[in-house]
Amino acid sequence: MGFDLKRPEVYYGQLTDSYVFVHTAQKEFDYPSGDSDVYTSYAGTGGVPVGSFWRRALYAWEFGSAKILFSSDITTGARIMYHRNIMDRATTALPFLQFDPEPYIVITDAGGLEWVLDGYTTSDAYPYSEPVGAINYMRNSVKVTINAYNGAITAYAMDPNDPVLRTYEAIFPGIFKPLTDMPADIRRHLRYPGRLFRIQASLEATYHMDSPDAFYHREDQWQIPAPSDEGGNAVDNLAAWMVARMDGAHYGQLMVYQFPKQSLVYGPRQIVNRINQDTDISRQITLWDQRGSQVIRGELLVIPIEESLIYVQPLFLRASGGSIPELKRVVVASGNRVVMGETLDQALNAMFGSGAAVPVSEAADTLGAALPGVTPQVAAGA
Repeated sequence: MGFDLKRPEVYYGQLTDSYVFVHTAQKEFDYPSGDSDVYTSYAGTGGVPVGSFWRRALYAWEFGSAKILFSSDITTGARIMYHRNIMDRATTALPFLQFDPEPYIVITDAGGLEWVLDGYTTSDAYPYSEPVGAINYMRNSVKVTINAYNGAITAYAMDPNDPVLRTYEAIFPGIFKPLTDMPADIRRHLRYPGRLFRIQASLEATYHMDSPDAFYHREDQWQIPAPSDEGGNAVDNLAAWMVARMDGAHYGQLMVYQFPKQSLVYGPRQIVNRINQDTDISRQITLWDQRGSQVIRGELLVIPIEESLIYVQPLFLRASGGSIPELKRVVVASGNRVVMGETLDQALNAMFGSGAAVPVSEAADTLGAALPGVTPQVAAGA
C-alpha cells in the first residue's frame, strides 16, 4: 500500500527546537539526489512576517542574534518560524492543559502531515480520589492537531461533558471545536493515550478487587511488568490482560480479561525465555550476530483468541553500518510450542496448519487447561 505524500517537509516537529527563516533570498536544501542536491522554497503561510527594519531589530534582540538585523538574505517578504517544537507549541497555545509525551503523525488524504497530541484536563483537588503523583483527576478531553508544514493548531473537544473543559470553553469561547469537525482522515487514526492508559492500569491493579477483605489485605494485588531493560517487576505468570479499544464507535472502551487463579498462564517473561531457549531461533540469532548485524526484538504481543492466548514477536535486523531495521522473522508461541516464520502468515501456518483456525484446546495447554469463564470485563474509558 503506497502513501500519496505531497508535503513531506516537517517545519514543525519533535526535534525542531530552533527558529528558522523562510521566504528568504536563499533556497532551502531539500534532499540529495545522486551527485547533486535538490533545493526548494517554502510555499506555505507558516511563521510571522519579519517586515520592517524595526521588527527585525526586535527579533534580533529577542533571539540574541545580530545576523537577523544585518543579513542581506532576510528580505522584507521573509517570515520567521519559532515555537516549532510541537510540545512547546501546544503548551504555549494551551497552557492550562497537560499533554501526553507521545505525539504521533498522520498522513492526510490530501498528502499532508498532521501531528496529533492528547491533551489532558487535570486537577489535584477532586474529592475522594486517590492521587497518582500530583493529580487525582485526569481526562483526555482534548485532541490537538498541528500541521507539520505551516504550524496551524486546532483543538477538538473529545469529552464535552468534562466540567473542567466546559469551564475553559466558557473562559475562551470558540477555542475548542467539536469532535465532529475533525476531518475523517485524521479521526480514523486517533489513538488511546498511553499515559492515561498506564495510570488506569496501575489503579486497576488494586481496585479490581471488589471484596473489602481482599482489598484490605491486598490478596489479589497485580503487578505490571516493565520492559526488561528498565529493571521492572519480574512477573512470571499472567493474572489479567487489559486493553483499550481504538476502533471507531468503541474508542476508549477498556476491557480486562481476568484469568482463573487455579490456572498457570505464561506471562511475557516466561514466553521470552521460551523463545530464547528454542534451538532454531537461537541458532538463527547467533548466525546474524556473527555477521555483524544487530538483532532488534519487537514488542511481544499477547493476543487472546476465545479461551486461549497466542504470543507474537517480530524480529528486525539492522545491517552493520545501516540505520533502517528490516523485518526478517516473526515468532509465534502457543501452548508449549514456539515457531518462527519469515512472515506472520508463515508462522501461523507452521503453528496451526495452513488455513486452520486456532485450536482452542491446543493453545489452552499453555494455561494448564481450557479456561471456562474467561469473560472480558468491560468499562467505559475514563
